[in-house]
Amino acid sequence: MSDNTTHLLLPYILASQAQKHVTHNDALRLLDAMVQLSVLDRDLTAPPASPADGDRYLVASGATGLWAGWDLNVAYWVDGVWMRLVPRPGWLAWIADEGALLVYDGAGWIGATPDALQNMALFGVGTTADSANPFSAKLNAALWTAKTVAEGGTGDLFYTMNKEAAGDDLGLTLQTGFVTKALLGLFGSDRFRLAVSADGSTFFDGLSVDNTTGIVDQPRLPRFKAWTNFDNYVGVGTWTKIGINNTDYNDQGAFDAATNLFTAPVSGTYLLGATLLYKINASATARMRGRLVLNGTTEIRGSFGEISATHVSLATAIWLQTMVPLEQGDTVELQGNFRVADGFFAANHTSFWGCKVG
Repeated sequence: MSDNTTHLLLPYILASQAQKHVTHNDALRLLDAMVQLSVLDRDLTAPPASPADGDRYLVASGATGLWAGWDLNVAYWVDGVWMRLVPRPGWLAWIADEGALLVYDGAGWIGATPDALQNMALFGVGTTADSANPFSAKLNAALWTAKTVAEGGTGDLFYTMNKEAAGDDLGLTLQTGFVTKALLGLFGSDRFRLAVSADGSTFFDGLSVDNTTGIVDQPRLPRFKAWTNFDNYVGVGTWTKIGINNTDYNDQGAFDAATNLFTAPVSGTYLLGATLLYKINASATARMRGRLVLNGTTEIRGSFGEISATHVSLATAIWLQTMVPLEQGDTVELQGNFRVADGFFAANHTSFWGCKVG
């Protein structure tokens, strides 16, 4: 029968042993040194000058003096002497000055935190992960940075997301109060989309990129093309709003055919234009004029045009085009005028158009 325990080598009290308390106290002393092992430092190769009773150290490699030959062992100062504890695989030690937990693997002390976490079912950082969100994190900042060339990396950083098939969804969901306000990614196809929502239920595509051509589309960009289906009569010398009452397209309903007005749905820079086709009433000397007017009163600079020569009915035309900053709610209308003789702005070919460009 051995005189010591198998793992911690604590001395047994033997039969008929004198001074049993000595053996018992030696075992307690060893337990006091090894259980809940916490050392002050692991970088010393020689004993400190003034240790306190109970101080423990992991002896660094290349030990000298009273610690010579104790490399990677535990040095324990008790009752005025250094006691040596030889670690066994699996021992854990808390390094007080580093706030680190180490484990002895039989050859050295290594970090107790594993270098690799594989095939974990749930992982939560600051919160609880569940089956719907097996990886969950609750934090205020996150950093991904490239491994540098000096560290053996390439200096590049790629974050890869993959879906099984083109018809599946892949993307980022951006929420406020857990209500989805924006989606960014590949949804239902391989076309790249940016979609937004006010309520998390109805979504509008703000940007779409064809993955086969790279062509960018802005499906919700405010734009319209409108025209008149009747001849607009205008007298001499009076600026008159032209009855543009039909649309070829009218994204976001920004043009109102009932009022013949375009209303800016959002603030921004708009490109606007018009075509005015002349139709004779009595005289071809009409001197046709056209312009775009802001909020019913202000001529938009650069939008004015006039034809001064003799007109040809259903042939003479003015083309207007200008760019203008508009505030949300601003209106723009097309106006016409004749300076010398009255006339008509012809049906079907007199038009008004515009779109947001910035």
